[in-house]
Amino acid sequence: MREPQMCQIVCKISVGEKEAKLLKEKIEDEYRVNMILDNLPLVVPIQRMDQEDAYFYQLGFHVGAKGKYLGGKDEKYFIHNHLSFIVKYHRDEQRDVSRIVAFEVKPYSVKHEYEGQWNDKKTHLTTCDPHAQRVITSSESPQEVEVGKDIIFTYDVDFKESNIKWASRWDSYLLMTDDQIHWFSIVNSLMIVLFLSGMVAMIMLRTLYRDISKYNQLETQEEAQEETGWKLVHGDVFRPPSNSDLLCVYVGTGVQFFGMLLLTMVFAVLGFLSPSNRGGLMTAMLLLWVFMGLLAGYSSSRLYKLFKGSEWKNVALRTAFTFPGSVFAIFFFLNALIWGQKSSGAVPFTTMFALVLLWFGISVPLVFVGSFLGFKKPTIEDPVKTNKIPRQIPEQAWYMNPIFSILIGGILPFGAVFIELFFILTSIWLQQFYYIFGFLFLVFLILIVTCAEISIVLCYFQLCSEDYLWWWRSYLTSGSSALYLFLYATFYFFTKLEITKFVSAVLYFGYMLIASYAFFALTGTIGFYACFLFTRLIYSSVKIE
Repeated sequence: MREPQMCQIVCKISVGEKEAKLLKEKIEDEYRVNMILDNLPLVVPIQRMDQEDAYFYQLGFHVGAKGKYLGGKDEKYFIHNHLSFIVKYHRDEQRDVSRIVAFEVKPYSVKHEYEGQWNDKKTHLTTCDPHAQRVITSSESPQEVEVGKDIIFTYDVDFKESNIKWASRWDSYLLMTDDQIHWFSIVNSLMIVLFLSGMVAMIMLRTLYRDISKYNQLETQEEAQEETGWKLVHGDVFRPPSNSDLLCVYVGTGVQFFGMLLLTMVFAVLGFLSPSNRGGLMTAMLLLWVFMGLLAGYSSSRLYKLFKGSEWKNVALRTAFTFPGSVFAIFFFLNALIWGQKSSGAVPFTTMFALVLLWFGISVPLVFVGSFLGFKKPTIEDPVKTNKIPRQIPEQAWYMNPIFSILIGGILPFGAVFIELFFILTSIWLQQFYYIFGFLFLVFLILIVTCAEISIVLCYFQLCSEDYLWWWRSYLTSGSSALYLFLYATFYFFTKLEITKFVSAVLYFGYMLIASYAFFALTGTIGFYACFLFTRLIYSSVKIE
């Protein structure tokens, strides 16, 4: 600590055909080398074009670079074999201790030469000599990757005192230089929300108020027989839908997701999930997901009881296995592919086993406990009675076609989050830090409001045209935003990522499929509960003879 080192030799390797091929592949694919010192990741400071003293940090340094010699035609591969480390430390005056606050590197490619015989670390290099003040500051004569040539690896370490306090050493890593774009995205999303809120308010106040007062003033029998609009379907609106069990399962899954995300974000906003604890965010999400099984079981069996169901164990079982089972199957398949590539990025078998234990040992029992508690509760009362015979649904206008209205419904929730989505995708796939949970929390709230409002608006139009099959449609209306999410992920893949290997592409689409599936459950459930409360509200406020 605090002892600078110059031109330290690490080793000398001679490059065979196998090594040369491997190094060239890694340089071609822009592989980076990552290191950690005192839990801080190694970064390469890169100056920003637009500001003088502003830098952004690239995680890890590239293995090498491609380039041409002056006047040369062919592209050659050069390896970064000299690293100049800069370790910044903060000095505590009272206790006379120093603590590391930054770990930076400048990589160079240098064709080293030495005098006399090779004598490991005692060899005298002529290209880098601390005694003769020959210090490497550029890659003027670079080290090419060639078969049969030797590569000598060296490094410098320089210690610099810094006024950054140890507690705030992560700030420069997490400094988001483009927060204007985030504010722009939030303003854009708020415009969508205001537009929708205006529509909902108009429906609620003007239309519903007028409708309800008109319905409640219908005194004579003749007038009562000529009912129009949404009041007409009061005898059918709470009729259980087809495949009601599956709807209960998906609503339960969505509630589980909602609880997990809400709590994760609250913890993250309060600063509990520091990036210095690597993997903390993922661990927190998995554990919260497991414990939220209680809510999943409870909400699915409450709904199941409303639909006059009696086999609550069946629904509990499906809630515990449908979503996690399908996600686990995709995840296992993707992991098998990574194993096949002999990559160190594969999830070890023991971790897989731990995940299965969490699922079967905690999540499944909690879903059953939740279901049992939910089923014991008294049934939710419908505000109006359901007729014995279902009424016929009149022919609908083209724009009320289920598929059309479902696809239209997904655009606005997706529009509200898509700019933030770009940053999340960039941080996941392009190895950048994502740490603006405050923004993310705002966007999440906007997403909830947007999903609820678009579902209510379309549900109202649907009931007005005397179509009472709203249960599934309310779920799918906001849930269809997941389709747009997946399409956007596909667009992102072809425009922003330069992935050429088949396995990498399969991994990308596999993980984005899991993310879209989860987004579907989340947004669909929000839309469903919004409509559920909306229909109960409007039908409980009219007098029905």
